[in-house]
Amino acid sequence: MDIEKRLELIREVGEEIITVDELRQLLETKDHPVAYDGFEASGQVHIAQGVMRAINVNKMIKAGCRFKMLVADWHAWANNKLGGDLEKIRVCGDYLVEVWKASGMDLSGVQFVYASDIVNEKEYWKKVLQISRNATIQRITRTGEIMGRKESEMQQASMIIYSCMQAADIFQLEADICQLGMDQRKVNVLAREIGPKLGFWKPVIVSHHMLMGLSEPKTDVKDATERAVELKMSKSKPDTAIFMTDSEADIRRKIGKAYCPEKKVNENPILEYCRYIIFEKFDMLEISRPEKFGGDLTVEGYNELEKLYADGKVHPMDLKNAVAEKLNILIEPVRKHFSTNARAKGLLEQVRSFEITR
Repeated sequence: MDIEKRLELIREVGEEIITVDELRQLLETKDHPVAYDGFEASGQVHIAQGVMRAINVNKMIKAGCRFKMLVADWHAWANNKLGGDLEKIRVCGDYLVEVWKASGMDLSGVQFVYASDIVNEKEYWKKVLQISRNATIQRITRTGEIMGRKESEMQQASMIIYSCMQAADIFQLEADICQLGMDQRKVNVLAREIGPKLGFWKPVIVSHHMLMGLSEPKTDVKDATERAVELKMSKSKPDTAIFMTDSEADIRRKIGKAYCPEKKVNENPILEYCRYIIFEKFDMLEISRPEKFGGDLTVEGYNELEKLYADGKVHPMDLKNAVAEKLNILIEPVRKHFSTNARAKGLLEQVRSFEITR
């Protein structure tokens, strides 16, 4: 695959790339650059972390990247997830890996790394301290979005350490590309600024889109990363997200009550599911409609669907029924894995018993 085709694949992943020229140069000099993403192990996995993440990781691998998935258990501990119980967080980490194994991710190009393993290395904490020495408290508190926190919520010293750890992760993992969500942008920019001062490199940032939660979004306008935090689905609000082991009844119930105003295409979570998941996994979407409204409809691409919806030719409930059916198909292999694999089943039972804390 030539450079331009590889670049185009990565462009499909990145809602924002800092910078495209640097990414092109990286692809010209490295056949297999290292990309990384990190996830707090803090509860059940929703569809953006499962199916959508697999879609994006597979594109990166197809473009020649080698991917490192950081199970950020110590970061979740620092962020007081699951009440700050590290043992529960580690169980969630193991569960997270089992989801990825069953979600269609190309594991041939993926290495799973646990933060609890790299924190045992002296050089890691040296990097964390170097980052902290070259960043002000004010600058670090502005990165609170990476933890799903506002600046005013950055009250614990561990949350300051968290941001320094995440910046250090990039260099410890030898990552050329930070391939995280838009909500992680600020700490990645911090790493770009500090890295060369410490004798490291300036990583390329490929920030993917943050999938909306299913509830109605708030109307106040914020900058891109703050807006991403506000709109994204939340584990602490189960009905705002489709989880990777939800039953068919759960999926239909959640999609049925989701925000999906007629003819509205902007900030419509059901259309977002179609754009970023359904049409990435299926060639077409079959929509059942009453005969008096034109009968059944087959849509072969997202742009076609958006136009039909904006014109009022697809009713919200008909769209919801079609989307729920496709989501159920996508999640079925994961449900099957967690019902037939004894280890996976045990991990899920434990995770479901945990009280989720924000």
